[in-house]
Amino acid sequence: MDLDIIYRDEQLIAINKPHGLLVHRSKIANDAAVFALQLLRDQIGQRVYPVHRIDRKTGGVLLFALSKEMHSTLSGLFVNAKIKKEYLAIVRGFTPEAGSIDYALKNDKDKIQDALTHFTTISKAEIPYALEKHATQRYSLVMAKPVTGRMHQLRKHFSHIFHPIIGDRPHGCNKQNRFFKNQFAMDTMMLHALSLEFQHPVSGDLIKIDAPLHGEFERMIDTIGLGG
Repeated sequence: MDLDIIYRDEQLIAINKPHGLLVHRSKIANDAAVFALQLLRDQIGQRVYPVHRIDRKTGGVLLFALSKEMHSTLSGLFVNAKIKKEYLAIVRGFTPEAGSIDYALKNDKDKIQDALTHFTTISKAEIPYALEKHATQRYSLVMAKPVTGRMHQLRKHFSHIFHPIIGDRPHGCNKQNRFFKNQFAMDTMMLHALSLEFQHPVSGDLIKIDAPLHGEFERMIDTIGLGG
């Protein structure tokens, strides 16, 4: 399995991670046999160092350093919010045209951390399928820009404002997830890490790395009618 390399220079490399692929080995995912880190290392024939994480079920930009020194530098940029991140998500309901979600979250050690996400609505669609008391179903395609980088931040934040991301478990809507699986044979989380933008630590150039949407995400945009 060759990964899609979308950026590379002497210090950095980025891939368009498929949905369902873990970044690296994890005790909480013993079912996985392949990982982005090992696949990329074997593909390019040298060690790589992941400088951030995106969820297993999320597709899109995943950045690696090619040395321990660059790993430390880039990790600092992420921690200090010096890297701009953009995500696309398909969520339940009609979201506001724009908004901010300022809602603190617990980490895996039960520590409360500030968390902030800005978002804008790109398109909305209503489809003629009945589900329980609703004769139609409404969805929005949103651009989300997390300022902080908390665990499952976007998933928790959109659930908090009652617009859960389609395909998300456990933070999403189980009824919608079953509906998409049964009606559209879709069992992928509709969250895509679209881009990273930052100043290159060595060259000083402004770098923007964009990751094209994966096929299943594009299919759902077309199926629901969110393409505008």
